[in-house]
Amino acid sequence: MAKDLAQIAKTKGIKYFLVSFVDLFGVLRAKLVPARAIKGMQKDGAGFAGFAAWLDMTPADSDMFGVPDPDSLIQLPWNPEIGWLASDLWMDGKEVEASPRVALKRQIAKAEKKGYRVKTGVECEYFLVNQEGSELSDPYDTQTKPCYDQQALMRRYPVVKEICDCMLELGWGPYQNDHEDANGQFEMNWDYNDVLLTADRHVFFKYMTKTIAENHGMRATFMPKPFSNLTGNGCHSHISIWDRTGKKNLFLSKNDELGLSKLAYQFLGGIMQHAVSMCAIFNPTVNSYKRIDAPRTTSGATWSPTAVTYSGNNRTHMIRVPDDGRFELRLLDGATNPYLAQAAIIASGLDGINNKRDPGDPSFVNMYEEGDKVRSAKLLPSTLLDALRLLEKNKILKEELGAEVVDSYIKLKMMEWRDYTSHLSNWERQTTLDC
Repeated sequence: MAKDLAQIAKTKGIKYFLVSFVDLFGVLRAKLVPARAIKGMQKDGAGFAGFAAWLDMTPADSDMFGVPDPDSLIQLPWNPEIGWLASDLWMDGKEVEASPRVALKRQIAKAEKKGYRVKTGVECEYFLVNQEGSELSDPYDTQTKPCYDQQALMRRYPVVKEICDCMLELGWGPYQNDHEDANGQFEMNWDYNDVLLTADRHVFFKYMTKTIAENHGMRATFMPKPFSNLTGNGCHSHISIWDRTGKKNLFLSKNDELGLSKLAYQFLGGIMQHAVSMCAIFNPTVNSYKRIDAPRTTSGATWSPTAVTYSGNNRTHMIRVPDDGRFELRLLDGATNPYLAQAAIIASGLDGINNKRDPGDPSFVNMYEEGDKVRSAKLLPSTLLDALRLLEKNKILKEELGAEVVDSYIKLKMMEWRDYTSHLSNWERQTTLDC
């Protein structure tokens, strides 16, 4: 074993480990393991019943084991006697194909075979609300355009500072914190890195933010659209491919208007080819589709995409190129599964490279004002059901991502959709009671 977790526990004073995994719905699951037992867990894994989580299993299935990845270890800055570990799921001596982290590692291996090292960064937006989740935690955060509001930001300084201090201590390279476009909404940015490390940190960031907010008597939510009149929570992803050494950016071209190489455009073409299908993963809840192509918010814009388009430094498009050698995918929302999202990005991008997909010319119009001028652009799905059906029909993406994970994901999400449609809302009563 490259890293001995039992020895690390003694050296760092870790008394317990959270051996965790993320299920298909993005829910973080874990067992709390005392340090005395971590040696066995590192070898054989912590046992779980797969049916008890959102995985496509039954009560009759064998035990599932989460084998911790020692490279993922994070010692909780706010409680250093606990170490968090991401794990890979195994059953009957084989990796669980229909599990998110395994699915991402499979895509990373495909990229590595081509000599590619995928690097990504994420921008995680969240709201600070009251403990019941019914209203904002700050009653004074009421500006029509609250983005970058210093007063509102500093009223939440204790929470923001503690989260940022943790990232500094962990060596993530945080570089800015701001009040976002919605009242009560915040975003905290840290350095991009290798895609698996980014996904692990994305998972931990959500856990950390929720925990610290709770410790301050608040609740942090990454829900895509918690308030109908306010901007929703996005999770924009910045993407680039490097050589094996990680020193040469293969997406960079100084001879291109947008600073992108031929490889980057092909990767981009793959994402645009499969974007409407990937909405099922990037925008995975019923609530997600209240963020996409939503009515104008109180701030004046939703900042979310409406169609499959790309541009230069123009935030009204699904993809923008803010700088040479990378692009930003603005479609993902706060509910996306950190592992499945990155796996889908790589799978679609590699398909674009393999088939030399052309994204077409960029568009530079304001999509919120002149979107009708881009007649060739595909519209994004308007419901989770539409997105799931598109993913189900996408044979290429199913093959690239793996039929096991795609079929399982669709099956469980269809169950969630049927559960939603059986729910009777107040709106239905108000509009149809006297029909």
